[in-house]
Amino acid sequence: MMDHFLLLWLAIGLSATMAAAWAVQRSTGSSGWIDTIWSLAVGAFGVVAALFGDGSQSRKIAVLVVIALWAIRLGTHIGWRTRAGGEDPRYAKLVEEWGASASSRLFWFLQVQALAAFVLVLAVYLAASSTAQFPRVIDVLALVVAVIALFGEAVSDHQLARFRRTPQAKTEVCEAGLWAYSRHPNYFFEWLGWCAFPLLAVSASPWSWLSLLAPALMYWLLVHVSGIPPLEAHMMRSRGEKFRSLQERVNAFFPGPRKQGKTS
Repeated sequence: MMDHFLLLWLAIGLSATMAAAWAVQRSTGSSGWIDTIWSLAVGAFGVVAALFGDGSQSRKIAVLVVIALWAIRLGTHIGWRTRAGGEDPRYAKLVEEWGASASSRLFWFLQVQALAAFVLVLAVYLAASSTAQFPRVIDVLALVVAVIALFGEAVSDHQLARFRRTPQAKTEVCEAGLWAYSRHPNYFFEWLGWCAFPLLAVSASPWSWLSLLAPALMYWLLVHVSGIPPLEAHMMRSRGEKFRSLQERVNAFFPGPRKQGKTS
């Protein structure tokens, strides 16, 4: 049975938090803080959702640990990157396109992000609300998926950060480690992590299927909306033929064998 009152307050809290993120961006001029705050907000409200789930204590703790580790790692990573300086090219392009209406449009854009965050927090709540015995085989599988995703995304981010500190980063594209098998391995592992929550949520509840919205939404956002398309448009402007060559040889999202093609 879903606690609609709790979910309402979670939605209000996420909306207020992203309004605060808008204020931070306006005052600092740095859009990186938006994603930092968003990640930590999903984690914080996800922890609350897990604590109030209907599942066993061990299930709620497992879900809580997964969402907390995800938020701390991602929020810290983006926060340190933002603190080091440099604007997120995706937000910079949006602000440029919006022109004089950038402030108001950014506010409502972040409210859409609050709605997306609610979908993710809902999946956390449903995972913690499964009344099935814990741990089942599918629960163990879910935790394995979560660990692989957390580790894979951390490794991807580390490899990219290390590449960016080299002189070649100003003119070349990253093909180090996992980046040789996917143009966006960090996005892939981010999506994979959200696949763990529907597995944890599987139960006799008629609401458990709603948890599938989290990986579906994350895939749509990363692959078709705010992830790959604007980032690759930026890479084409800044790297040109070198990035086009990478597109011919390396999968965009799902890791796979490298194809034959022109090298940079």
